Amino acid sequence: MTITTSMRDNNLKRDDRMVILASSVGTVIEWYDFYLYGSLAAIITAQFFSGVNETTGFIFALMAFAAGFAVRPFGAVFFGRLGDLWGRKNTFLVTMLLMGLSTFVVGLLPSYAAIGVAAPVILIAMRLVQGLALGGEYGGAATYVAEHAPPGKRGLYTSFIQITATAGLMLSLLVILGVRVAVGEEAFIDWGWRIPFLLSILLLGVSLWIRLKLAESPAFQRMKAEGKGSTTPLKDSFGRWPNLKLVLIALLGLTAGQAVVWYTGQFYALFFLEKVLRVEAALANVLIATALLLATPFFVFWGWLSDKVGRKPIILAGCLLAAATYFPLFGMLTEAANPRLAAAVATAPVTVIADPEDCSVQFDPVGKTVFDSSCDLAKSWLAKAGVSYANEAAAAGTVAQVRIGEVTVASFDGAALDPAAFGETKAAFEAELGAALTAAGYPAKADSALVNRPLVVAILFVLVFYVTMVYGPIAAALVEMFPTNIRYTSMSLPYHIGNGWFGGFLPTTAFAIVAATGNIYAGLWYPVVVAIMTVVLGVLLVRERKDVDLSA
Repeated sequence: MTITTSMRDNNLKRDDRMVILASSVGTVIEWYDFYLYGSLAAIITAQFFSGVNETTGFIFALMAFAAGFAVRPFGAVFFGRLGDLWGRKNTFLVTMLLMGLSTFVVGLLPSYAAIGVAAPVILIAMRLVQGLALGGEYGGAATYVAEHAPPGKRGLYTSFIQITATAGLMLSLLVILGVRVAVGEEAFIDWGWRIPFLLSILLLGVSLWIRLKLAESPAFQRMKAEGKGSTTPLKDSFGRWPNLKLVLIALLGLTAGQAVVWYTGQFYALFFLEKVLRVEAALANVLIATALLLATPFFVFWGWLSDKVGRKPIILAGCLLAAATYFPLFGMLTEAANPRLAAAVATAPVTVIADPEDCSVQFDPVGKTVFDSSCDLAKSWLAKAGVSYANEAAAAGTVAQVRIGEVTVASFDGAALDPAAFGETKAAFEAELGAALTAAGYPAKADSALVNRPLVVAILFVLVFYVTMVYGPIAAALVEMFPTNIRYTSMSLPYHIGNGWFGGFLPTTAFAIVAATGNIYAGLWYPVVVAIMTVVLGVLLVRERKDVDLSA
């Protein structure tokens, strides 16, 4: 009897390992596919948005990146409903197939130069398919693993699913770096960037093979056998106030803050290094990949600890720490990654002195608008150069000036000039402004030899450490909030609204705030405010449910 019981326990452990492995590997590959786009945003801009100016193209590239996040809640609703009706396993097989094929198509897609506007249209369509697929994938994997976990180990088991997002990002960075080194930077920019996308078809085949070996979750099978399944999971999830209230609490009291901490620590940090601090892309990828590798075990640690002390205190503590330290951490990151820029900002701050009425929001949807006011000409050049500046109001009708330390460079009003004169005057102004910035010590890009690599990795590690705190226990926390018959649907929506909207739009929102204010740190106000909101609402409204029975 003892031997039989021991054999069953060992079989259960082997089965559990297979469940975690299959769910995790598949989800890693889905995140790999999804993150390739974000990791290659600068190249995507040049390949598919070359018909507009550089600043607008980069914003469009970020918007296309965010588009995949925008539709994730719709994927959560659609596939969540299927998962509660049809089963967890079958649903996330479909989502994986959609993700892999859409990523493969991006690798084959001709550029803007080859097929014109059709290129960005198809690209965005593929991003939308990816977003829909990912909206269904995560909820299925998290629910599936949680429903297999023994009592007292849900946080530990689901923490392996939480690793997958970071592992997918790290895998995308490593593959990109490997291809960059193998083919050379010039070839990578021209055609080599397609290889990571095309490799997804091989990863898809491996993942499908592993997942086909899985059986349906025991909680779902029991629910079906007992006839307790919901025939209207959407109505039961969102059409009844008691459950809808839980969905809203999960969103605002847990996932919104978790999402902005996650995307600040992993994505905005990478954008900040490359776009603002002008660190070489390959080096930035190595630095953040190193930090991710060092911090990844803490996803499991916080998942394990949440089984002991609860999910809520760990998640909210991570949000609070992030909100309190983001500004000093990013300031330190500037000094460590681009010390010449930090020194120049300290000794020769830049100020744009202009009539506020002369300044407009520099966003051109069609790439045809000419920003010819004196303020716009000054700010557009500074934004393109990645130079932080302050704003100072001037009298109405005053021609804008750029003050760099003690030196002042006057802009010009280009509205009255013919195209030839405008081009000549603009070139002269930009040359004078560039020379003044160079003389003041502003570098055109970060000097890789001066990057303090250990300190940069340490700062990035702290940012990702916060990510592990908020993300490690979140799957268990969400799964435990809802009953089995509507669990897939109910937990997927707040997760994907939080991560798809609050988190997914963070790079675009933060970049737009920086462009509007001229302050390279101003974009951090977005995650800080959202994280504080989550801490307040989480303390007041979220109930700890770590020991709840998932079969109820």
